[in-house]
Amino acid sequence: MPNIKPISDLRNYTDVLRDVAVGEPVFLTKNGRGRYAILDMADYEKARATVRLMGELAKGRKSGETEGWLTLEAVEEHLGIADE
Repeated sequence: MPNIKPISDLRNYTDVLRDVAVGEPVFLTKNGRGRYAILDMADYEKARATVRLMGELAKGRKSGETEGWLTLEAVEEHLGIADE
């Protein structure tokens, strides 16, 4: 179950930070609506890496669609792992 707290709980920020753990962010509300998320650094880095990976995959897909796809044999040859 998500850990949701009003932003006013930050007056005692040590209590709020104690509730943050890997895989368990704390969501803060302002005027009854979700506004902020406090994440463990490991979760933040994982999210950033995922966004970067998705961006690179999108670039690769666009390149394949505009410039053409490589065959498996061409990729193996380029990587130097082609069967001899």
